Amino acid sequence: MTFSQAIREIRERIVLEHMEAENALELDRALGTFAHPRYEIIGTGEAYDGPEEVERYYRESRGAFPDQRNEWISLRHADDAVIVEFWLLGTHEGRLRRLEPTGREFRCRMTAFFIFEGAELVCERVYFDSATILRQLTARSDGVSRS
Repeated sequence: MTFSQAIREIRERIVLEHMEAENALELDRALGTFAHPRYEIIGTGEAYDGPEEVERYYRESRGAFPDQRNEWISLRHADDAVIVEFWLLGTHEGRLRRLEPTGREFRCRMTAFFIFEGAELVCERVYFDSATILRQLTARSDGVSRS
């Protein structure tokens, strides 16, 4: 096995453990997959850097969507990253900024770049269209959006 193959296997194992931990709501385990925890949420322009901020991100997102989970579609390797395309799903059961809980479900296709330094995960950078989620949360039963 070459060095690059070994690194790819380690990185892939870390990413899959991270995603599994998020689905199981084992957020301490997900946090532990990082050498340095950092999330960059490109769809909202937010960044969470360090353990305390990432824990706050977990609390906020799981407070709004307690059943938030991912279903991965594909996984690819780059020189310094593992790129995962996935569905993010959840039910809006808690306040999301100014939006009161709607009880509605959402499903949004996303891409996450898991950035590595060597074999250490240092950032998850997530790309998605936030309007896709908002439309699903605010749509009336007649299909008209309330936003």
